[in-house]
This record gives sequence, C-alpha cells and structure tokens, in this order.
Amino acid sequence: MATTRKKNTAPTPADSGPAKDVQRPPAETLHAEELEKLRAHDDAPKPPGWSMSLHAVRRFILGDESLGVQRKFVGNPSLVDRAMVTLATNRGLMLVGEPGTAKSLLSELLAAAISGTSTLTIQGGASVTEDQIKYSWNYALLVSEGPTPRALVPAPLYTGMKEGKVVRFEEITRCPLEVQDSLLSMLSDRVLAVPELKDEDAMVFARDGFNVIATANTRDRGVNEMSAALKRRFNFETVFPIGDFNTELSLVRNETKRLLERSGVPVTPSEDLLEVLVTTFRELRAGETSDGQAMERLSAVLSTAEAVSVAHAVGVRGYYLRGDGGSAADLVETLAGTAAKDSPEDLKRLRAYLEQRVARRNGPQWRALYEARHLLPG
Repeated sequence: MATTRKKNTAPTPADSGPAKDVQRPPAETLHAEELEKLRAHDDAPKPPGWSMSLHAVRRFILGDESLGVQRKFVGNPSLVDRAMVTLATNRGLMLVGEPGTAKSLLSELLAAAISGTSTLTIQGGASVTEDQIKYSWNYALLVSEGPTPRALVPAPLYTGMKEGKVVRFEEITRCPLEVQDSLLSMLSDRVLAVPELKDEDAMVFARDGFNVIATANTRDRGVNEMSAALKRRFNFETVFPIGDFNTELSLVRNETKRLLERSGVPVTPSEDLLEVLVTTFRELRAGETSDGQAMERLSAVLSTAEAVSVAHAVGVRGYYLRGDGGSAADLVETLAGTAAKDSPEDLKRLRAYLEQRVARRNGPQWRALYEARHLLPG
C-alpha cells in the first residue's frame, strides 16, 4: 500500500546513533552526517530542485574516501551516472532486475540525496488503488465542509509534485494496469488533476525536483505488464547481481556485522564460514561450481540480500543459543528456509549439492557443512 511518512530529521548530538530504536531508519537518517558533509563541500552546479549536485550524489552512493563517505551501493558506477541523468530530465527511472539486487536500495539512496527524503514511497500490490498513490479525503471534513484543500489527504505522488520531491514506486508491475496508467499525465504533462476542488486548487503542477523512480522484478514479468504508453515515459536500467566473489563477500561481511550489531550480537560468523556461505549461494544461483562443473540450479531467489539474511540468522542463532558466532550446522538449518520456500524440488537439489558437491571440498567448514546435511528437513 502507499505510505507517506514525515521527513526524518538528523539526530541530535545527544543521540549515540541515528534512530537507535528504529529497526530500519531511512537513508537520510542513517547517513545524515555524510549528507550534511557532502552538501557543505558541494560547489558543483545542481539541477533545478535538487539538494545536491550530480557529483555529490555520486559520492554519496559510491563513496568518497577523502570525505570519509562510505560506499553504499555495490554496482556499476555508470549505472548510477545514467540513473542520475535520467532523474534530471523529464523521464522517470525504471530499475529492473532479479529480486535482491539492491534496486530498492539504489532508489532510496537516490531519493535521499536528491530530495533529502526517501519516504515518499508507494508499495505496489494487487490491492493498490489510485487514491492511495494520488490523494484521498478526510471523510469527516468532507461531510462537514465539502471538498476543500483542508479535507484532502495527500498521497506520495501529490506530495512529491507539490513539493518537488522524488517519489519511489516499488514493484510497480504488481499493481493493476489502471493504477499504473494513472501515472501517464504526471510523467508526461507533469500535472495532477483534482477535479473535486475549484480554481487554482483543481490542478497540481509539478515543481522542479519531482520525478518517479520505479522498480520491477524480472520474475514478475507478465503479472501486470506495463503498457507501451507508460514504458515510453521511463528510461529502463537493469541492476545485475554482483559478479565478483570478493566484492560480494565483502558486502555480506559488512552488512552482516551491521545487522548483528543492531540485533545485540557482538560477534560475527567466522570468515571461513562466510566464504562457504557466499560460495554456496553463488554456485546454487548459477547452476555451476566454482571450478566450472555444471549442476542443477535452484529456482528460489538466492540473491546477495538473501545471503546477508542467512548470515544474520546464523549469527543470531549462534550467539543467543550457544554464545558463539554461528556454525555450519546453523547454516544448513537456515538455508532450508531460504532455498526451499515453496518447492520440494529445491530442497532435493540442495540436499544433492550438500551430498555430492560439498563432500569433495577441503577445509574444516566445508567438512562441517557436509556432516550437518542431515539437518535438512524431509
């Protein structure tokens, strides 16, 4: 469903960290210090309505060691450049790719850097209606006053156009076609009609800075395929899985450490165990071992995001159940719920992988993984 959250402010000096009691702070809160630092050093020209230049947005997303800004998106820098250029024009940006390839993360980072807020978000789904993405009414005021600006309840697109902000539309192809096509006038004419109101309030003209970032999973193609007219309003960019093993391992390590700290876990899985985890995910995802031998790939999504989730669960199990950083047995038990969500065949493939491929590997963690294969259900 569509959500509009108030803009989060930067933490006060009294805080020991941004929104410590919030499980998942938005990017503008989590990285408030970096954004402030980048704005202070930003002397490059800015597109109309942007809070930072393209150079500063790029540094925020891809990192800048000289300013102490960490890299947040692991992907092709040219993709980030093309995305920024698209958002500086009058075309929307469509990010497509396999689930778990950080499409939502990239859209959040772009919105936070460009607009200062990433929370004008529409979550696509079969139940989403036009009033959830445009505007609705406070029915008590509507009955007592009639259709007035005070009775109008703005939704993300209304707010984004009126304030000149980037709006995020997650999983747009899961919405009904009529809801998708309601974007046409806003993306082409940059105007939103409010026929219930009168005079100047009956039309909302987009201010500088407004644009839309939509995301869609390639596995959802055919659910509610976008119309040709709507596709023409977007530039499409594909976000690919991480190709390099060491890069993916580093990302899993860093994100797992961050999540475990938020879960109150002071230890992390060993480096050897994380290497086994990342190798397992990459091989099951590709249908090929690291030495080039073909094998059956799983139909389940085995993205980097899923690998982080599994590593997080392994660390939580190990610490809260035994006081350690997790073991290969924890990995097997956690993998079962990730790799075989709804397919008995995937569970069979996972068991075959552990019995046939893992059995040939050297190293204590690989041996422990093989010995824990009996923990798979069924």
